[in-house]
Amino acid sequence: MTQIAPTHTRTRIKICGLTREEDVDAAVAAGADAIGFVLYAKSPRAVTVQRAAELARRLPAFVTPVLLFVNASATEVIAACAMIPGATAQFHGDESPQDCLDATDNGARSYLRAARIPLGNDAPAFDLVKYAYDYSNAQAILLDAHVDGYGGGGKTFNWSLLPPSVNAHLVLSGGLTSANVGDGITSVRPRCKTLAVDVSSGVESLDAQGKPHRGIKDPDRIRQFVAAVRAADLQAR
Repeated sequence: MTQIAPTHTRTRIKICGLTREEDVDAAVAAGADAIGFVLYAKSPRAVTVQRAAELARRLPAFVTPVLLFVNASATEVIAACAMIPGATAQFHGDESPQDCLDATDNGARSYLRAARIPLGNDAPAFDLVKYAYDYSNAQAILLDAHVDGYGGGGKTFNWSLLPPSVNAHLVLSGGLTSANVGDGITSVRPRCKTLAVDVSSGVESLDAQGKPHRGIKDPDRIRQFVAAVRAADLQAR
């Protein structure tokens, strides 16, 4: 019989960048808590608002749709969220704290704010404590690697260089796979209120060269990722 980790060690899981019905269904069946839809036209995983709404209608109760925006206007964010009941907004561009509030009815709608953490040994140059304070109205701060453009590019930053204590709920992202997510959870969970994880390229199908098909998920890799998270939770008991 499958063991369930206690609530205080249960890591929430978001699968991001979904574009197909079968991938939404696979993520839900595997036990994902949230499904991310990219509403940034320049992304290879982008979908339209209308398409996101179609896919979100497949979600059962208690699985949250998350809409990813990059420097969208408040009007655009409000209109998109109105089309998808229960959606959480995720701001992944250069949005200020006031921009986030304006786009979420002064924080009435839940939102995530992405923090772009420098790669290598430059992570301490980013003041995550201050960032979390500045965006204290956010439901959580999502940690992603700082690469050219927006999004983490499948890169992993140095988790060990994050501050030892951040007064916020955090979402770990950036280059996560079933092979490394357990280490990421072990490293980051003690540093914050609660920890969730967010994966995109790490659960995508691979071509003959081992590169991910962007926006096309692999159900086996999704299941392996979720299993690795749950194993890390059990070890923390």
